[in-house]
Amino acid sequence: MPSIDKLNEVMYTLRGVLFPGYYGDSTFTSKTLHHRIGASIDRVYHLLSEQILRGFCFECINTDKDMKECQEKAEETALGLIKKLPYISKMLSTDVQAAYRGDPAAKSTGETIFCYPSIRALVNYRVAHELYKLEVPLIPRILTEMAHSETGIDIHPGADIGEYFFMDHGTGIVIGETCIIGRNVRVYQGVTLGAKSFPLDKDGNPVKGIPRHPIVEDDVIIYSGATILGRVRIGKGSVIGGNVWITKDVPPGSRIVQYRTRVQQFMFGEGI
Repeated sequence: MPSIDKLNEVMYTLRGVLFPGYYGDSTFTSKTLHHRIGASIDRVYHLLSEQILRGFCFECINTDKDMKECQEKAEETALGLIKKLPYISKMLSTDVQAAYRGDPAAKSTGETIFCYPSIRALVNYRVAHELYKLEVPLIPRILTEMAHSETGIDIHPGADIGEYFFMDHGTGIVIGETCIIGRNVRVYQGVTLGAKSFPLDKDGNPVKGIPRHPIVEDDVIIYSGATILGRVRIGKGSVIGGNVWITKDVPPGSRIVQYRTRVQQFMFGEGI
């Protein structure tokens, strides 16, 4: 089984690589930065190779796969993740910019890196998503659940999320496995991008892997408590108001809000 402690060390070290000076050892200088990052990446490679191997062993415990073959595959997969670090760093830098631009309370981009649950969750998600695409068993889900425990944000590693993504406040957000989110999307606390009922196979079990979560196009804002279920499409530039329930496509540029609340005033001590 993969070790939670070792995977925590992987993510701690990776945060120092992805945000040097903000996480990890901050005593380096401009002359030693490349050496420190190189040493950290080497540490991640060895830690992750071992944990990926453990994941492969967990998955094929009842098979006769050759251990050497699994070891080589684990090392190759860990190297594949290392090669993706520049891309992950680029995506996270856009997420930081989105958090700074999207929250008037943010005083600096550094504050969003240090303090915002959105960035904390997205670091784990963006690493986990690349491991998910590399078909690593178990570990991607462990990484996103670690962030879920820390932030209250539940993102499945299979979700496909574009650049400049921001989750304001974040608590209670759920993003399902087959969800696709475009560029420059902002989501508030308590939003669910989930599935409806599941199709069943002939034995009555849910069919796995089929698209069943929403597609959210570019420049969409989804306010707190909104629930969007099923393989529906939220068109570009739409604004989804708080606490609405959506199970059908929304055209581009739409504004979806609840029906106007009835205001009833009581005077002179009258009750309901």
